[in-house]
Parts: sequence; structure tokens; C-alpha cells
Amino acid sequence: MKRTIYNTLMYIILILVSFTMLVPFLWMFLTAFKTVAETMQVDPFVIVPKVWQTQNFGNVIKAMDFVRLYANTLGMVALRILFAVLTATLSGYAFARLNFKGKNFMFALVLLQMMIPVQIFIIPQYVMVSKLHLTNTIGGLVFPGIVSAFGTFLLRQAYMQLPRDLEEAARLDGCNIPQTFLYIMAPLTKSSMVALGIFTAVFAYKDLMWPMIVCPDNRATTLASALAKMNGQYQQKYPELMMAALISCVPMIIIYIFFQKQFIEGIATSGGKL
Repeated sequence: MKRTIYNTLMYIILILVSFTMLVPFLWMFLTAFKTVAETMQVDPFVIVPKVWQTQNFGNVIKAMDFVRLYANTLGMVALRILFAVLTATLSGYAFARLNFKGKNFMFALVLLQMMIPVQIFIIPQYVMVSKLHLTNTIGGLVFPGIVSAFGTFLLRQAYMQLPRDLEEAARLDGCNIPQTFLYIMAPLTKSSMVALGIFTAVFAYKDLMWPMIVCPDNRATTLASALAKMNGQYQQKYPELMMAALISCVPMIIIYIFFQKQFIEGIATSGGKL
């Protein structure tokens, strides 16, 4: 009996917490179909629009080149995932399984980078991108995500959990270090790679400051940056802004639907949070 009451209370608490997290998304969805006058009303009971304004969708599509924005954003996300997983897998394996001079000091630098706010690196990164003539390009957007300190730490922890017997057996079979890594160790950490890829996709997709700095041109910017530029100086068209935000959420919703299992496993195994 006590167990049933406890489970019931837990389900009620979880439902209430999930409802509070869904309210902003629901509010965005309803506001996207309202008029500007309805969004300015103070009456808290006017939640559902009286007349659903579908023309907000057409206005946003005409005002913003979503095809180009999707291409820029998804291209940046895909390349960041590729580079982050590749570099983190290699460096994580080296820090976890190999012995070389300066190993502990180098890994301490990786941990130090995780403790420092990313905003501190913006100026040196922008100077490097400018010197390489990568402003207003996909390469400039991808540049900060080529190496991931969090990914290196995550993959190092994954490789450290694997038994040493696997490497010894591979060595007895005549495998060198690259072969052991490629054929034995790397396939066993696919779940951690997928988790890193999902985390990288989420962080890259919602990145705002860096695209606004390195890609001021509207033709090379991302969805997050384009949404920020929709804010008017003297007037806010909240329905169109919410409609644009709703359209921008579609790719991440699709990604979560297909990879929600890996997404939850990644949070559980890494201890990370968004």
C-alpha cells in the first residue's frame, strides 16, 4: 500500500514538472497563431487565439530564407559533429590507454578548458578565423567546434571502463596500436560517440553569439542568429517571431524523436546536463 502511494505521488510530481516545462512551448505555439493585438493583452485568460492567424506562417516564409538558413545550420551541425567525434575519439583513446610524456599535464589543460567560460575564447578565435579569411563561411561557423574538451573527457571515461584484456588479446594476435583502436576499442564506444554527437548537435544548433559575430551576412548566418535579428527596434511582432521559432524547432524535434534513447543514455552515462 505504501509503495502504491509513493509511486502515485512520484507520478504526480513528474507530471507537474513536465507540464511546467511544456508550458513555454505551448505558449510559443499558441502565440504563433495570434494577432499582434492579442499578444499585447494583459488578460491572462486570453490564451487560445480567437481566430487562428495562418498568414503568420506565410509572412515568416517570405521574410526569411529558411532553405538557406536550414542549409547553413544543418551544415554547421553536421561538420561539428564529425570533427568533434573524430578528434574526441582519438584524443580520448590516447589519454585513456596510452602512456606518453606530458600526458597528465595535457589532460589537465583539457579539464581547465572545460572550467573556463567559452566567451573568453571568442576574441582569439575570431582573430584566427579572420586571419584565415573564414568570416561569413561555413568554415568559420565550424571552427570553434573542431575540438571538444567535453568530448575528449567523455570518450576518455568510456575507454577507461573497457578491460585491459581486450588490448592484450589484440596484441597477442599481432595488432598494432592503430589496429587495436580501430577494430577492437572504437566499436565498443559507439554509444558514447552517439551521445557526444547528440550533445554537439544540441549545443551547435542553439549557438547564438558565435554565428552573430563571425557571420554578420544574412546569407551565411544560422537559424538562431536570424531569429535574434528579427527583433525590431521600435515594434515587436511576437506572432511572427514565435512562428519563426516554431519552424526553427522542427529539426531538433525530429532528431529527438529518432534518437531519444541515445539522448537519455548520454545524459545518464556522462552526468552532463543541457
